[in-house]
Amino acid sequence: MERHIVLVEPEIHWNTGNIGRTCLGAGAFLHLIRPLGFSLDSSQVKRAGLDYWDRVKLHTWDSFEEFSREMRNTPEETLLFSKLGSRPFWSMPSQQPRLFLVLGPETRGLPRTILDQYPGNVYHIPINDKIRSLNLSTTAGIVLYESLRACPPGHGWK
Repeated sequence: MERHIVLVEPEIHWNTGNIGRTCLGAGAFLHLIRPLGFSLDSSQVKRAGLDYWDRVKLHTWDSFEEFSREMRNTPEETLLFSKLGSRPFWSMPSQQPRLFLVLGPETRGLPRTILDQYPGNVYHIPINDKIRSLNLSTTAGIVLYESLRACPPGHGWK
């Protein structure tokens, strides 16, 4: 099973570094859609990913359109996560051999232009009213590992 975390215009280097480390641990790819709110050469990004950053399967793209054109992701394998999502994350399909889990920038979430491309594929993580949202790296970890729930034994897990 192939999994891809797609971060659209991420703003905080620590979150991206942590997500990269999670992707490496899960065997997933990490895609970053520009503009980024930090430099990938930043020692802080590398520190957040610890000494693993150079092994992260990382791709950067100039736009979501370029990413979609090159990756040829279908609507069935493209899942968006937003507090505006109509369905809880645990109802997302996980049997797809390839899934793209798309998350927006920390301060504003996914733009309407992307949400409107996949209207039936927008999910949310339920939270109570004590907080505004979950941290981006927490969200990425939750949805990535939930998407792997259907992984067959012998996938290389310890």
